[in-house]
Amino acid sequence: MAYYEDTLDRIHEECGLFGIYKHGADDNQLVARTYMGLMALQHRGQEACGIAVGRNREIFYHKDVGLVEEVFRDEVISKFSGNMAVGHVRYSTAGNKKTKENAQPLVLNYAKGQLAICHNGNIVNADILRKEYEQNGAIYQTTTDTEIIAYTIARQRIGAGSIENAVFRAMKILRGSYSLVIMSPNKMVVARDPYGLRPLCYGIKEDGSYVFASESCALDAVDAEYIREVRPGEVIVVEDGMMREITDHCGIEPSRLCIFEFIYFARPDSTIHGQLVNDSRRNTGKVLAKKHPVDADIVIAVPDSGVPSAMGYAEESGIPFVEGFGKNRYAGRTFIRPDQLSREQAVRLKLNPLKKYIEGKKIVVVDDSIVRGTTTGIIVKMLRQAGALEVHVRISSPPFLYPCYYGTDVPNFDQLISHRHNVDGVCKVIGADTLAYLDLEDLPLIAPDARDTGFCTACFSGNYPVL
Repeated sequence: MAYYEDTLDRIHEECGLFGIYKHGADDNQLVARTYMGLMALQHRGQEACGIAVGRNREIFYHKDVGLVEEVFRDEVISKFSGNMAVGHVRYSTAGNKKTKENAQPLVLNYAKGQLAICHNGNIVNADILRKEYEQNGAIYQTTTDTEIIAYTIARQRIGAGSIENAVFRAMKILRGSYSLVIMSPNKMVVARDPYGLRPLCYGIKEDGSYVFASESCALDAVDAEYIREVRPGEVIVVEDGMMREITDHCGIEPSRLCIFEFIYFARPDSTIHGQLVNDSRRNTGKVLAKKHPVDADIVIAVPDSGVPSAMGYAEESGIPFVEGFGKNRYAGRTFIRPDQLSREQAVRLKLNPLKKYIEGKKIVVVDDSIVRGTTTGIIVKMLRQAGALEVHVRISSPPFLYPCYYGTDVPNFDQLISHRHNVDGVCKVIGADTLAYLDLEDLPLIAPDARDTGFCTACFSGNYPVL
């Protein structure tokens, strides 16, 4: 990964999933559509990617470290055809070695044939299962918990009668967060953990193809009509052009979708559980303006994720929104060693204050989160050097106080600045005039259209749905 990504103090999500099934003859456009779906989900993972294709009851695949457009050149895409395909973009949390072997889909051969599996999330009892399977002779090819899921399904498949029944049985063993898109030689199976911690939806194309994806923006990319979210605990099977649902696990646990999907992870043009993500982010700014007003001349955002929230703050407060930073959109491809570039230089490589609009102004600067506090402190310093009279920081999420165990790389306690300091202390560390966060109790207000959907707020509250 580019060094600047490590220096910019951001939370990363583990990955994105895509699957497409077309009944009938092989289609040489299927991989191209999967490529388009993964491009739409590239924001969810930039370390590695892969695609597996089912053809004539065999599974063929290609995966590697790198971005989708780097791994899947035209000459690679043209080699594959089939009637179903699954794809994955990865950012590692569990099994964090950035290697080709850890890229997904994970394709394995076992007693019942072949299996390709794509996983988004994190299995909290993976270490326990890993040791159990090792004692029974398992040999691992990766360091990911996706392989633990694959082993669990393969073991259950021996006596389950079908791959979907094996997945259903495995869900009673696996604990944690998982959205799964699985391909056997003649079926596609998708599943979502009973809490619905990670997103997954599906749609249908005009030709009857079924399309599954982490976000609706990937359905839009392949011109598929959004139908609905995969329900928490649901297993969906597509075979012989027909779809059926297994819902016995649905409703056994309360819905706990990760709230950070709305704050940062998902693309603003995605709709999740009925809520347009862009509207959700504008709502965070409106709530911040109501509860944490300030006398200021302009509102600016830390691009890009802070922009909708800043616009919401400006709309509610009546303070004009101004583009306060120029952004170097090519810095992300700059590979450079940490000892060659300081953290501050890396931030300056990415962002540059627009001095004309900042000089002599009292500024509200809106961002989505503060993790370690280093980047925010650098940004405040840059604004003061550009001539800002006052810098008031507003954060569109509550303070990060606890690690995440469900597929998000929230650091351990000792790296979380809000775990070490109260709000006033953080404000002093980053050098701002004032600092305010979105209040924990206001989180449900940011997604009013996501009716009947509960949220996981564990990284803010410490209330973990499953451990």
